[in-house]
Amino acid sequence: MVMSEPKKGNPSKVLQVLKQRVSRSLRKPMRKPSAQLSLVFAAATDSPAFWQRRFYDFNVWSSKKLKEKLDYMHRNPVQRRLVLHPKDWPWSSWSHYEKGEMGLIRIDALGEEESVAGSAKAERQNQKSQRPHP
Repeated sequence: MVMSEPKKGNPSKVLQVLKQRVSRSLRKPMRKPSAQLSLVFAAATDSPAFWQRRFYDFNVWSSKKLKEKLDYMHRNPVQRRLVLHPKDWPWSSWSHYEKGEMGLIRIDALGEEESVAGSAKAERQNQKSQRPHP
């Protein structure tokens, strides 16, 4: 997942809330068509975790690095042989970034532009701060 710094809280808190909400909604019994696949959860003690224990953050300071991280994320379902192409993964943002098409996941384009513009500014400031004084 790529996200910008939240206005309130911190990335750890944002991910904690996201994980809790998703886990609770998946564990809640739902009425669904009989042909729909379901996720079966065993007792909490004998089932593997749905989420990884922690996340590894990485500050993206340039549009080049953002593209690199997005390409990595888009390749994951292909590497796992779940699909042949990133466009085939229903939850992928590939179509948004490559074709400007809307998918199942809403992408905040304004936030994306701000993060790339902000990261370019931050990169310039970082470079300035690392220059030795004459």
